[in-house]
Amino acid sequence: MTWLHIIGIGEDGMDGLTADARALVESAEVIIGGDRHHKLSPNVTAERLKWPSPFDAMINEIKRHKGRRLVILVTGDPLWYSVGARILRATPADEITFHPQLSAFQWASTRMGWSLADTETLTVHGRPAEQVIPYLAPCARLLLLTKNEGTPADIARILTSQGYGASQLTVLGALGGPNESRIDGTAADWEAEAPAFHLLAVEVLADDDATLIPRGPGLPDDAFAHDGKMTKQEVRAATLAKLWPRRKAMLWDIGSGCGSVAIEWMRAARDAEAIGLEPNAKRRALAQENALKLGAPRLKLIDAQAPEGLADLPTPDAIFIGGGLSPAVIAASIAALHRHGRLVANAVTLESEAILIAAQAEHGGELTRIAISRAEPVGPFRGWRPLMTVTQWSLVT
Repeated sequence: MTWLHIIGIGEDGMDGLTADARALVESAEVIIGGDRHHKLSPNVTAERLKWPSPFDAMINEIKRHKGRRLVILVTGDPLWYSVGARILRATPADEITFHPQLSAFQWASTRMGWSLADTETLTVHGRPAEQVIPYLAPCARLLLLTKNEGTPADIARILTSQGYGASQLTVLGALGGPNESRIDGTAADWEAEAPAFHLLAVEVLADDDATLIPRGPGLPDDAFAHDGKMTKQEVRAATLAKLWPRRKAMLWDIGSGCGSVAIEWMRAARDAEAIGLEPNAKRRALAQENALKLGAPRLKLIDAQAPEGLADLPTPDAIFIGGGLSPAVIAASIAALHRHGRLVANAVTLESEAILIAAQAEHGGELTRIAISRAEPVGPFRGWRPLMTVTQWSLVT
């Protein structure tokens, strides 16, 4: 039975609500919202509550008012980068009624004249701005929910550092309201001050000397800072194909090294997560540097070895064993994976290969030998220089 109403409200306030939504706000006993939302809904007699912090406290606050006429006010669409999804994880869907308003993305697309279906809609609100990096490509169009007034300058800096200084930035303030504003400029020359409440539109344009890297798996080896010990480009692409990155999926990267596999996993699917186990401090530092530079700032790195370091980690959807291979690590990995989980292990030594052959005999899965050669100078000519052959074992549980 519905007892909780989550209502989207825009810059036009109460006048923009449907008749049903307006009646719910006017008859509410308790209204929870931010300062903006309360200002947009004046002349209402309900008890006013602000968003508590941390957000987990919000869930307890909501439940405390069950049985009263409770309304939560949010901006725009409650289920598009808003609190609705978090509340749904703690409250049965049949107890909530959502009342959406036009989202900031919809307003922005109309102001920019962009097809929303052909535009990336992202958020850096409460998240590192570097998360936009995987989406940077010539002629891409991005709409970004921002953190604060400084976000456009942060995005301009990232764009310029990535070779996209020519990109066009548009700050759209207070969309749909009487104080709506617009500021245009380029990333390389950005100096404008953004209003407190705004959305950022970016038309991505590459500089003439830009070095472009793909979003998909198989980034060039020199895109990563490394000490020479890393999963090479061609093998990495084959490894990611077996691991199958997907949205919100969790990867354990055992023996993470410079983080190349975990970072590509996170770049390949929106909101994909990864935990890297790496006992070498210098390699963890390289992995952290690479994660920030390549747009996977939420990569979590742990100073630990497997299998001991696997205890108490979030359940993985996929596991890659790139270092520290042993029968015990394989056994712990298989035990950790849920149904349809994926395990990939690579080996370059005879001893490690023997472990994978034995694992395949015991557990099934596929064994593949990957041999790569690259053309390199040989005196005045060129010849094929082979990389170390990799034996790969993959398993779907």
